[in-house]
Amino acid sequence: MKKLGIIGASGHGKVVADIAKQLGCYQEIVFFDDSVDRVQCGKYPVVGKSQDIFQFGCDGFVAIGNAQVRQRLQEEMETKGIYVPVLIHPAAVVAEDVQILPGTAIMAGAVINPGSVMGKGCIVNTCASVDHDCKLNDYVHISVGAHLAGSVTVGNHTWIGIGAVVSNNLAVCENCMVGAGAVVINDIKESGTYVGVPARKIK
Repeated sequence: MKKLGIIGASGHGKVVADIAKQLGCYQEIVFFDDSVDRVQCGKYPVVGKSQDIFQFGCDGFVAIGNAQVRQRLQEEMETKGIYVPVLIHPAAVVAEDVQILPGTAIMAGAVINPGSVMGKGCIVNTCASVDHDCKLNDYVHISVGAHLAGSVTVGNHTWIGIGAVVSNNLAVCENCMVGAGAVVINDIKESGTYVGVPARKIK
């Protein structure tokens, strides 16, 4: 029986579990979480702490928003031989030539157009769009309803906020947060938090 263990019994974890269920790939889905008071995530049981996944004999997926934590846990699973899948909701639209690395989750209504590349552990959230020839490096999060125009590059660990827009042919460097509704019209070359229209760095 094929089993999936999800680290992170949160709202995001519920969405990840729903994708796995809808894909029909797993007969059993369970959660692991370090919060001692969590015994259930949606309809799925929390069966142990994050480190317990290594004794469970299952595929593994990290459903945690913090990019650095997501990376640490995914790399530990890969080092110890746990298979980390790609999970794409059946209602997402993903071009056939898109390259997607392990641990990436693509939610319902998302669109990813031809020539794009998704790194490890990325999140492309509900109804977000990634246009042609974009490159998302590792552990990037594209939030609900955010839009990347064509040929955008996003650096490791960067978070593009809800409803934000990044214009075409731009690069956003690593370790950035682009705030909700922001509009990026120039390259972002320095890590930090950017908000507004047009997006500007705040201290």
